[in-house]
Amino acid sequence: MERDVDRWRWAIVALAFAAIMLNYVDRQIIALLKPTLQAQFAWSDRDYSHMASAFQFAAAISFLGTGWFIDRIGLRRGFAIGVAVWSLAGIAHAFVTSVAGFVGARAVLGAAESIGTPAQVKTAAAYFPPERRSIMIGIGNMAPNLGAVVTPLVIPPLALWLGWQAAFLVAGGLGLVWVVLWLMLPPPPRAEETAAPTPVPWTSLLKDRRQWALIAAKAFSDEVWWFLLFFTPDLFHRLFGLSQGSLGLPVALVYAMAALGSLSGGWLPSRLIGRGFDQDRARKGSMLLYALLIVPVPLLLFADKAWLAAGLLGLALFAHQGFSTNVFGMATDIFPARIVGTAIGIAAFAGNLTGMAMIEGAGWSLDAGHGYAPLLFICSGSYLVALLLIHLFQPRLVLAEPGETASVLSAH
Repeated sequence: MERDVDRWRWAIVALAFAAIMLNYVDRQIIALLKPTLQAQFAWSDRDYSHMASAFQFAAAISFLGTGWFIDRIGLRRGFAIGVAVWSLAGIAHAFVTSVAGFVGARAVLGAAESIGTPAQVKTAAAYFPPERRSIMIGIGNMAPNLGAVVTPLVIPPLALWLGWQAAFLVAGGLGLVWVVLWLMLPPPPRAEETAAPTPVPWTSLLKDRRQWALIAAKAFSDEVWWFLLFFTPDLFHRLFGLSQGSLGLPVALVYAMAALGSLSGGWLPSRLIGRGFDQDRARKGSMLLYALLIVPVPLLLFADKAWLAAGLLGLALFAHQGFSTNVFGMATDIFPARIVGTAIGIAAFAGNLTGMAMIEGAGWSLDAGHGYAPLLFICSGSYLVALLLIHLFQPRLVLAEPGETASVLSAH
């Protein structure tokens, strides 16, 4: 019986991984096609920032409900609905021609894709024991990076070959295929997913210092991720004159290094615990290392070669993903599995708002002639601020009890 459980666990993880990978393919296409679409439709940098902000704002608002949605109706049905809607929204990009049309399509895409983060974390929390969750979250956190590696290698050649509309149609179509496969797979036996839904104590969570530690972590780390996700291709285009056809390899290197950061973020705290560190020191020590690794990122402005800049950006996203994996791991440590989706959703709301602020700031900075320097200096110190706030809200991280109640939550 246990072997059957493990087999279904891995099948669920594989499909969840594929969904998050497609999630990042869909959202990154517009960044890679920005030079082409900007020339065709005469967008300004502020127009592009507004499109990216529409995605961020819709995702931020939706995060307040998608975590609750996943916790309430279950991972299986909730994930399928989210992927179906975001795939249709991705396809819709191929049929719009105005700024308003792209803003609307991006908003729907962002709202639906917000289900991916709580679904990913809940997969680890619901189907794996605590000692295996960090590794599983690290593997799962590789998915966005692999999506971001594949996208610059595949999308620009596909757009040059079949037209930019084909890029949106193919990616959205793959998402609809995923929905069919996901619904064909039975849920694992004896999984927590099959348990009856329980009310999620929103008001108790907002009184809980653990929730505010998670909010601070996401707010001061996600702002960097969203800024770099939407502006990395443009940065290479501006600094080194790379065309749409030549952007792929440097951008792929950046996200390949980010993928390694995800793996290291799952491995490092487990290794530290194995060497006698407690949960608190293992998590926070890992986060401190990654926070320090991103500090040099402004030096890329002085790089004279695209590959050197890609290495510095890659190190930054390696650090981000290592830090992020530990944030997700911290969430599964300190919250019981039945409410972790809601806790992550609330924190991701904050992260999307700060991401939107960074994106709008980038549009303003570029139009005003300040370039990328102000944003990169913010990136360099953001993770140290996040870790300081985590420590202030949670001086000691303690594993949650599985049966924790609302009254216990509010006492934290």
